[in-house]
Amino acid sequence: MTTENTETFGVTEDLDDGTIETTKKSERTSLLESGEDFEMLDEEDIDDDPPPLEDAGGGKKESESHTEEERVPTQPLEEWLDILGNGMLKKKVLEAGQGRDSRPEKGQNVIISLQTSLADGSLVEEPHSVSFTLGDGDVIQALDLAVMLMEMGEKAVITVDAKYAYGSRGSVDPAVPPEAELLLHAELREASDGPDLELLAPADKAALASLKRERGNAHFQRADYAFAVNSYSIALAITESSSKVDITEEEEKELLDVKVKCLNNMAASQLKLDHYDAALKSCVAALAHQPDNIKALFRMGKVLALKGEYAEAISILRKALKLEPSNKTIHAELSKLVKKNSDQRGAEQAMYKKMLGNPGSAGNVSQKRHATASWGLSWKWLFGATAVAIGGVALSVVIAARN
Repeated sequence: MTTENTETFGVTEDLDDGTIETTKKSERTSLLESGEDFEMLDEEDIDDDPPPLEDAGGGKKESESHTEEERVPTQPLEEWLDILGNGMLKKKVLEAGQGRDSRPEKGQNVIISLQTSLADGSLVEEPHSVSFTLGDGDVIQALDLAVMLMEMGEKAVITVDAKYAYGSRGSVDPAVPPEAELLLHAELREASDGPDLELLAPADKAALASLKRERGNAHFQRADYAFAVNSYSIALAITESSSKVDITEEEEKELLDVKVKCLNNMAASQLKLDHYDAALKSCVAALAHQPDNIKALFRMGKVLALKGEYAEAISILRKALKLEPSNKTIHAELSKLVKKNSDQRGAEQAMYKKMLGNPGSAGNVSQKRHATASWGLSWKWLFGATAVAIGGVALSVVIAARN
C-alpha cells in the first residue's frame, strides 16, 4: 500500500531480520534474544483471541475542528447498505459512479481518495490518496470490503465499527483511540490489474514479496495472527511463482532468502494460533532450503515440545545451540525441556511399576515359594526312602522265619 501521505506503522518488527523501528529511535537486536521472536514456552500470548484486520502506526494529532458535514449522516436506515448484515459496516452512496460493471475485483490494484474521522466528526486524516491491492489485507478490513462494492468514480461515506477498523488497540498513525468507530469518506479513482508475476523482473518480485511480508509483520505485532498468516501466504506465492524472464544466481538467492523469512514468520504466527502441525510444516520447509537456519530450528524444537515430543525437541535445540552457543534463550529453553523430559520419564517408570507391581516384592515371594517347595520335596523324599527301608527289613524278617 502506498499513499501520497505515506502511511507508516508506529512500531514495526521484521520477525526474521530482527529489525525494530519506532518513531523515536531505531536499533538492531538479535531476534533470538527478543521476547517476541524467541519467547519461553510458558509465555502468555498478548491476546488469545486476535482482533480482526487492523492497521498500526505512529502519530498524528487529531484536529480539534470539525463540521456538521463530517458527522455520521442521519438519513433513514434504508438509504444505507448494510454490507455484512450486522450493522457494523455500512455504506451510503453520495455520488453515483459508472455502473456496477465498473466495480473493482479482488486482486486488482486500486487508488482511492480517503478522509478519516471519528464517529463524532473529529478529523483524523485529511483527504489523501491511498493505493492498495484489493483483498490482500493491505488496509483495514472495512476498506477491503467496502471498496469492492464501489463503482468507478463513486463517492461514498462508510461507517465502521472498531472491529473492522483498528480494534481494541487503536492506532498511533493515524491517531485512533481503542474501540473507536470511524467515519470514512472515500472516492474510487482507479482500478487496474496487478502485475503479471511471470513477466515481473526478479528484483521487483522480491520487493513485492517483501512488502507483503512486512504487512504480515505489522499484523503479527498487533496480534492479528490469522491475517499475518494470510499476508505471509501471499508473499510466499509471489516468491514461488514461475518466471518467463532470465534470473541470475544472485537474484535467485535473494528470492529464496525472502521465502525462508516468510516461512519462519508464518511458523511464528501459526504457533500463536496453536496450529502446531502447520507450524511444523513451515519449519520443515524453511530448513529444506537452509538446514542451519537458527530461527527455523528453534521454532521446530518449540513445536515438537508443545506436541509433547521432548526427545526430538531436545535434539533439534541442541543442534541450534551448537550453531549459536552464546544464545541464552536457546540455553533456557533446552534446560527446561531436559527437566520436563526427565520428569516425564520418571512418571512413566512409576506408572509402569504400579501397573506391573513391585518387582522386588515379587522376587522375594518367588524365592520363598521356591524354598518352601524345596523343603516339601526333601521331606517327601526322606519319608519315601524311610518307608522303603522299613519295608525291606520287614520282608527280610518274614523270609528268614519261613526258612
